[in-house]
Amino acid sequence: MPYNIWCGGCNSMIAKGVRFNAEKKQVGNYYSTKIWSFSMKAPCCKQEIVIQTDPKNCEYVIISGAQKKTEDYDIEDAETLELPAEEVKGKLVDPFYRLEHQEGDLKKKKEAEPVLVRLQRVADARHSDDYALNKTLRAQLRSQKKRVAEEEAASRKMGLGIRLLPKSEEDAAVAARVNFPSKFDKNTKNKRALIKARSIFDGAPGSYITKNVQHVELESKRRKIQAVAVSNMLSGGFKPSSFSSSITGNNSSSRQKAAPAAVATRRRM
Repeated sequence: MPYNIWCGGCNSMIAKGVRFNAEKKQVGNYYSTKIWSFSMKAPCCKQEIVIQTDPKNCEYVIISGAQKKTEDYDIEDAETLELPAEEVKGKLVDPFYRLEHQEGDLKKKKEAEPVLVRLQRVADARHSDDYALNKTLRAQLRSQKKRVAEEEAASRKMGLGIRLLPKSEEDAAVAARVNFPSKFDKNTKNKRALIKARSIFDGAPGSYITKNVQHVELESKRRKIQAVAVSNMLSGGFKPSSFSSSITGNNSSSRQKAAPAAVATRRRM
């Protein structure tokens, strides 16, 4: 829709920019420009609306089914320039009319000239020295890069992967209002006291734990050795008789070693 309209069926407003599936057809020509007609149905009440192009005035004209919504704006509220009326436009073409009003235009120009000159001087003073402008801009960029590098170095020292913003009084005030619970401090003090009160000798609970760990490791190693021996026996690495003889041999050798020790103890007695 090219502009806001009022529907002719239900008198509801259809806003500008609403899209329609319209039927397009040519209804005439304006010189060599075609005049197109668009027929569509309103979404509110299915009223048929017909709009045509107007190449002469460069706008769209409602033929039937709706009415254009007239909207008037105040020039001061809209902050726009007031265009001259058609009569004034026609008079400006007349050379005698321009000659009559030429003196008034010259007076207005002289009155506004000091203001324009001052504005021109200010603009020249700001943009005349390119070297000074470039120098100030480069100084600002150098200071900005230096500040960013310092912030990144500070964040790396803290072990952070992001750049921290500079400190502010508001952040300091918020951080000062944060109170951590006292129970946490008590727990840490109690744990430190228990650690300091423990003994560092063999009878300490820590040494007992290490002994138990060593005993468990030895037991696991023995079980692994026995499992390897059994697997070799089952796979045919050696015969059961040799395995039993080795076991009995080990037992007999241990008994033979134990016998002299028993005799020696009897002699001493």
